[in-house]
Amino acid sequence: MMPRLVATLVADPKRVGLSSELIARAADRLGDVIETAILDPGVAADIVFDGTAEGAAARAREALGDHPVDCIVQPLEGRRKRLLLADMDSTLIGQECIDELADYAGVRDTVAAITERAMRGEIEFESALRERVSLLRGQPVAIIDRVLEQRITLTPGARALVQTMRRDGAYAALVSGGFTQFTSRIAERLGFHENRANVLLIAGETFSGLVAEPILGRNAKLSALKEISARLGLAAFETMAVGDGANDLAMLGAAGLGIAFHAKPAVAAAAHARVDNGDLSALLYAQGYSRGEFAA
Repeated sequence: MMPRLVATLVADPKRVGLSSELIARAADRLGDVIETAILDPGVAADIVFDGTAEGAAARAREALGDHPVDCIVQPLEGRRKRLLLADMDSTLIGQECIDELADYAGVRDTVAAITERAMRGEIEFESALRERVSLLRGQPVAIIDRVLEQRITLTPGARALVQTMRRDGAYAALVSGGFTQFTSRIAERLGFHENRANVLLIAGETFSGLVAEPILGRNAKLSALKEISARLGLAAFETMAVGDGANDLAMLGAAGLGIAFHAKPAVAAAAHARVDNGDLSALLYAQGYSRGEFAA
């Protein structure tokens, strides 16, 4: 007997665009529907069904047409996760930290172009990071604080995601190809248990233009997932990962539920699930949480 499935429909909370008509249209394309449940009126709903997972989300999205509603399909059993691994730049925060540092250094356009190509998977992440960091050589370390204070914004839903999962016993790890000088601060603000990232090397009060080796990239993110899962005694299906770039793909693929969040096209196409419209609260709805169950 095939496992029962659940399709979670999630709209952008700011737009409240999920109607009963849209839920019915999606349900018609999913198979033998058992029940539907509203998780947040106008924002999120579950459709429990019997059928095949392959192609189900795509069929539902087709039925939804141009409406900005995401669809996440997964087995109903085991949907509440006990481990969250999250990327930082353009996932937990709305910016790429190295691009913001580069803006202060007067080389934003050059660095941002390399960042975009690396996140799309067009060039190797490690060499791209070394090249971008070299362009920061000689800049004052003090610009880190300026970027954090003036440029960095948390993605809506980020704190609710981490705090709700922690409250219910899950472990949260921030694993970034960015820099510890940023991840340590963001992890503390959001409530992560731990954070891992690269280290910008300093010479006196300025950047040396170098990053500590080995670089935390695609393989290191996958290793973090495996290591933390083993340490906590968790099976793969008990884990969730979220990210937006090509260096997140291995981690997303190995997690029980890997979600591409407002991701580059190749990443969104390869991940288990994608969130193109909602905020990070979509990851709570995907686990069956209603809005009233979110941590304050």
